[in-house]
Amino acid sequence: MFENYKFTAAERFLRYVQVDTQSDPQSSTFPTTEKQKDLGKILAEELNQLGLADAHMDEFGYVYATIPSNTNKKVPVVCFCAHMDTAPDCSGTNVKPILHQNYQGQDIVLPDDTTQVLRMSEYPYLKTQIGNDIITASGNTLLGSDDKAGVAEIMDLANFLTTHKDVKHGEIKILFTPDEEVGKGTAKVDMKKLAADFGYTLDSGDAGALEDETFSADGVQVVIHGVISHPGYAKDKMINAMKIAGEILAALPKDRLSPESTDGKRGFIHPVRLEGIAEKCTIDFIIRDFETDGLIKKEDYLRTQIEERMRTYPRASFEFYVTEQYRNMKEVLDLHPHVVEYAKEAIIRTGLQPKMESIRGGTDGSRLSFMGLPCPNLFAGEQAIHSKLEHISVQDMNKAVQMLVHLVQVWEEKS
Repeated sequence: MFENYKFTAAERFLRYVQVDTQSDPQSSTFPTTEKQKDLGKILAEELNQLGLADAHMDEFGYVYATIPSNTNKKVPVVCFCAHMDTAPDCSGTNVKPILHQNYQGQDIVLPDDTTQVLRMSEYPYLKTQIGNDIITASGNTLLGSDDKAGVAEIMDLANFLTTHKDVKHGEIKILFTPDEEVGKGTAKVDMKKLAADFGYTLDSGDAGALEDETFSADGVQVVIHGVISHPGYAKDKMINAMKIAGEILAALPKDRLSPESTDGKRGFIHPVRLEGIAEKCTIDFIIRDFETDGLIKKEDYLRTQIEERMRTYPRASFEFYVTEQYRNMKEVLDLHPHVVEYAKEAIIRTGLQPKMESIRGGTDGSRLSFMGLPCPNLFAGEQAIHSKLEHISVQDMNKAVQMLVHLVQVWEEKS
């Protein structure tokens, strides 16, 4: 089926990563950066050129398209989703992708900053890539495979299906989202327009990876109110909110309950932003656990720690706000086990072994699952994401495209 097919995922990817789509966590607009629409316009136009007549980008930067069914069977409508934005953690401006052909295990020195060196000893997954073609950035930026790899692979799926009419499939929906990296990827999605029954995000790493579980997540904002006075006459009067904030942060455990001290199924309490003056100071935390009960325990622990610090300052006060961010999608996916089973079958048909993993984070699929679209996460090939050493192989991208083609066939066969 793929013997004579010229995959387009890598060629598309090399173009897409050069479009700056970094999102902004401090912005209140939607999308958070207007430049994300630059890529959305390109994708909508390319989908139109493939013959998908309804392809368009809406006012919020979402791209929608439909690949019509070509089977007489009644097949559930399946959506493939990827996000267009790149992370605020590392610059996404002026990305210069480099293709390193026939990788043989050598160190790859990135030319624009030679201190950035991609080493197999630090990224052991590279051992699986001998003879493959590796794409990196040039050393000053991230690459953007998170998640422009997923975008390019879905685009190649559309290219394949529109040129191989003999491959039977049901109706397929394509959704490209903005602002996933800042937690707003599904905030303005039109579920009625999407009109899909089940979905898959393409936003994972190693070839064969299949993720049906995410963290559950809350945000906590702590507002500390000090007592202000003129610093020249502040003795026994002033209580500095910033110093209280410092004490709260210093009291957090060093060897547990933090991102830098946990892995696997252990969650954490993580301060992500500190802002204020002596009179009033705000600390933003993210709380993560695979179980909702675990979130509540961590929030109670944090509140207790703050109360302990505040006892020393009876004239100061604090506020404690909890915001639900997303929940573990496994709660929904366990009710629809065939969605994951079909993905496993598709991965096996590509010649890979499925690698079931739990995401120490969230995806658009977390929220989509709770919005009525059960949505596990499939591999896109991305490695060392959010960093200047981000990389991906052309062969892993092509495997992802093959997986998608097999997956739409599995849905058609089993309907």
